[in-house]
Amino acid sequence: MIEVQNLHKSFKTRTGLVQAVRGVSFTARDGEITGLLGPNGAGKTTTLRMLYTLMSPDEGKVSVDGFDVATHANDVRRRLGVLPDARGVYKRLTARENISYFGELHGLNAATITERTARLADALGMADVLDRRTEGFSQGQRTKTAIARALVHDPKNVILDEPTNGLDVMTTRGLREFLRQLRAEGRCVIFSSHIMQEVAALCDRIVVIAAGEVKAMGTPDELRARTGHDNLEDAFVQLIGSEEGLHA
Repeated sequence: MIEVQNLHKSFKTRTGLVQAVRGVSFTARDGEITGLLGPNGAGKTTTLRMLYTLMSPDEGKVSVDGFDVATHANDVRRRLGVLPDARGVYKRLTARENISYFGELHGLNAATITERTARLADALGMADVLDRRTEGFSQGQRTKTAIARALVHDPKNVILDEPTNGLDVMTTRGLREFLRQLRAEGRCVIFSSHIMQEVAALCDRIVVIAAGEVKAMGTPDELRARTGHDNLEDAFVQLIGSEEGLHA
């Protein structure tokens, strides 16, 4: 379980101070998929970076399975599998070698890495590229490799930043099914998106973020009821108060 309390984050720019995240709070539960939904520039990626210890909040608290990110960062990292917004893979290594390298960083033995690599490759549908060097991989193949290496240590909590960005229809469908498998295994899954169909198809709970603030949260049905709209897209537009950045 991931608990987020009153997160704030600002950045200095040439034109002044920009408040990227302003008082974001929510809870992501085990056995559920929680979606951060908002237009581009809403503060979703900055929020996630604070969750997985890449950034420190100016104010607020994050805990993962009861461990405070600020005081027990290593314990938190062991419990997280993260697909960041940057999808970089080591181009001179095969997909299998990329995954194995991350497994070794987490202290796994060779037998465990081999078993988990095979299981992840099967679940992600990447067995045919497993022993190819990643240089020249498609966007979908790179994303699958990055997800596999993020999960090789079998984390209880999974954070995915725009996981289907740039993927084709069939790869996106396969990834959605994979996320449902993670939920069925009882994992806590958080992913950010600005794509309405994606969130509607997957999420048990939705946190709507705009201008660095939580505008609403709840199940899809609760958000529809709150706004009086049967269509989730219409509900979203009303909740953020703008159609800017909305992708149908």
